[in-house]
Amino acid sequence: MKRRFPLTPRSSAGLAALIGCGAIGGAALLPPLTPPATAQNTPSLLEFRWDSGTGYRKLYFVQSSQRRSDRSEYYFMLRKKDRKTAILKLSITVPSYFNARIRPEALTLCKMKLGGVLARSKCTEVLPAVFEVNEKQTAIEVFPDTPIPTGGTYAVVMNVFNPSQGGMFQFNALAQAPGDIPVSGYIGSWIVDID
Repeated sequence: MKRRFPLTPRSSAGLAALIGCGAIGGAALLPPLTPPATAQNTPSLLEFRWDSGTGYRKLYFVQSSQRRSDRSEYYFMLRKKDRKTAILKLSITVPSYFNARIRPEALTLCKMKLGGVLARSKCTEVLPAVFEVNEKQTAIEVFPDTPIPTGGTYAVVMNVFNPSQGGMFQFNALAQAPGDIPVSGYIGSWIVDID
């Protein structure tokens, strides 16, 4: 007849400490039970800026990989609350030190369904648009066939290889509303982090 001993809080804590240290039976240290995260699909909850004046507005984005030189998909989103008018033309400024090759054919304009804890954000409809990237790779111009309406969430989707150096990169969004005066106004910024 086998005899069973119940685990008391003291004995279970000791057992957990032994398992956590990997020292069961004098064996070598065991690898961690959960692998480290290799990609983050959402931006950080806490963001620090040296100069967070009233002129800065944070925009929501999703990035499939934060690793250097890794293939990544960026969703630069414009939610309903981010804009007050329709958008005739969208300009995105790219930092000069973001050394990734941006090709117009790797850009799309999508109507988005925002995700949450249980579901990812996804593109529900691709909208026809013309994309232009300047020679220095510091500006992306988006010309949708029809103006982007004020309701709903829309995103510019960019497929690139991440830069080979890490850092923080600020992409700015400027929008031109339909009207007689062709002036672009600041909408906000996306702060992208590469590890």
